[in-house]
Amino acid sequence: MTSVLRFRFRKSCSNNETTFRSYETSKVIKKQYEKSKTIGRQRWWCVNSCCWFIGCMCSTWWVLLFLYNCWPVSLGGMIEPEPPGVRLKNEGLTAVHPVVLVPGMITGGLELWEGRPCSRGLFRKRLWGGSFAEAVKRPLCWFEHLALDNETGLDPPGIRVRPIPGLIGADYFVTGYFVWAVLIENLASIGYEGKNMYLATYDWRLSFQNTEIRDRSLSRLKLNIELMYATNGNKKVVVVPHSMGVNYFIHFLKWVETPPPMGGGGGPGWCAKYIKSIMNIGPAFLGIPKAVSTMFSAEGREIASIRAMDPGLLDSEILGLKTMEHIMRMSRTWDSVISLLPKGGEAVWGDLDSSPDDGHECLLERKSYFQSNSSKHRTKYGRMISFGKTASEQNSSKLHKNSPMEVMQAIKSATCGEVWTEYGEINWNNIQKLADNKAYTTETFIDLLRFVAPKTMQRGEAQFSFGIAKDLDDPKYAHYKYWSNPLETKLPDAPDMEIYSLYGVGIPTERSYVYKLSPSERCNSIPFRIDSSAKGQCLRGGIYYADGDESIPVISAGFMCAKGWRGKTRFNPSGSATYVREYQHKTPSLLQGRGLESGGHVDIMGNVALIEDVLRVAAGESALGDRIYSDILKMSDRVNIELYSQS
Repeated sequence: MTSVLRFRFRKSCSNNETTFRSYETSKVIKKQYEKSKTIGRQRWWCVNSCCWFIGCMCSTWWVLLFLYNCWPVSLGGMIEPEPPGVRLKNEGLTAVHPVVLVPGMITGGLELWEGRPCSRGLFRKRLWGGSFAEAVKRPLCWFEHLALDNETGLDPPGIRVRPIPGLIGADYFVTGYFVWAVLIENLASIGYEGKNMYLATYDWRLSFQNTEIRDRSLSRLKLNIELMYATNGNKKVVVVPHSMGVNYFIHFLKWVETPPPMGGGGGPGWCAKYIKSIMNIGPAFLGIPKAVSTMFSAEGREIASIRAMDPGLLDSEILGLKTMEHIMRMSRTWDSVISLLPKGGEAVWGDLDSSPDDGHECLLERKSYFQSNSSKHRTKYGRMISFGKTASEQNSSKLHKNSPMEVMQAIKSATCGEVWTEYGEINWNNIQKLADNKAYTTETFIDLLRFVAPKTMQRGEAQFSFGIAKDLDDPKYAHYKYWSNPLETKLPDAPDMEIYSLYGVGIPTERSYVYKLSPSERCNSIPFRIDSSAKGQCLRGGIYYADGDESIPVISAGFMCAKGWRGKTRFNPSGSATYVREYQHKTPSLLQGRGLESGGHVDIMGNVALIEDVLRVAAGESALGDRIYSDILKMSDRVNIELYSQS
């Protein structure tokens, strides 16, 4: 009996132990299952976020486009305002001077003429502008065909992408989003058409001189101006450049009078004979801070905002996206980005302690963008890049003052195979040294770029220069690399030529940046990013804002016409008249439509007051005079540049 009880007891214990082990095993399996589910969710979270974001953007775009096209002209007693061209025609204005339109960066369409096998079916289809469908369907192929050769700045072997000619090349950027279309329509209202209006398209990715070397774009611009002059009663031409197109046309002014083979051979009197007025819209005369962040980390306000909302969206390695690296790899082959780096150094953009636009109060129309302006720290715009908010505010005596070339004693270690962004050739210790230097001005930032992007800068500095000429008669300034910098070249001898600077004000505009090190140290990653958590006086999302048109700060758009060229200066020896025309930004209502009173960099092309100014000059009126809302005159007085020759 005892043995039977002992057997049953042992069996019971064995069953309990088995049950216990099964229970423990099930717990482990359950934990592993839950862990796998979590990993799966994390793995697909970024992809889902990306798809959700793209879906929302596309849906919003199509809904707004539908409403725009279906909304009645008159609703509830509201009547669509009369276009300025129709109104001025009723006042008796008619076309007098031929008009040449010069588009800026990005807004001109590009089409494919020759490509790799992945581009089959895209011959003469838009790769840039239009629907951007190919960027979604075959993104790597799209990046490959829009990039240029990183050494020559020209076409890669086997690829030819060319600007779309004619007015259609830049009238709309995408369907429903106008660029030049509204201005063209209003010009047509007073009598303009193909015989007296020309849009000078060019490949905006190239350096300005390379547009001539590859496509003869400068020669075609010269010949079309001469043709319209001859076929329109010898009337001088009114030129209307926009954004980077302003810098492109400044280059043209010097090129056209320079003897061949470097120039167009028009001679010293060409501009005086053929050009009546240059009406520069949203001019980037002295460059833009956006080019700094683009070159350094392929970022700007928009990218930093997306990262702040969804940090993993642009940096995920899932599906091998590496979006930011691809953007940098492509954009660093575009010499046009280098052409927009700030010019004039610390005299224009400020040093570690002060700048001409210091003291700006961030109480603009979009004041909700900023915190209260009660901070005891004064905004130091001259620190174009600061590593950390503290470094952007503290006294310069507490900052490292070593020159970048002293700090950057790099030990290159190309461990990343094919180098994409040139960051793959810098070891992490030297990356840390760059951040330890804390603050960079426009001048020291150029040194910084020479270190982090040596091949790009070697190519770019052969095409552009960013300084201030001490002696404009020095023979070295006859080289084309200086021609697009208004502080290193003279205006042509054309005393009757008028130069206008037309730009928007009253919009927070990127001026300087607060950076941090990127958390990722993976191969070929971008080691720096804008610190979107930094907030303060004039500081939001890691970006310090000043007055401007959303892209171009006032100091860059206004200085040359307000002071640098005003009167007979050494940059304007013949005394061509200059005028500043500012347009105070007003946010449109939902039913008002885009651009009517906007000061935005692109939206201003639909601004009624600006269109009227252009039409009046084209119709023969002169000397519209200044109209100033900003502090550009005070800022200009603080710019310490010698304007008159010492002789």
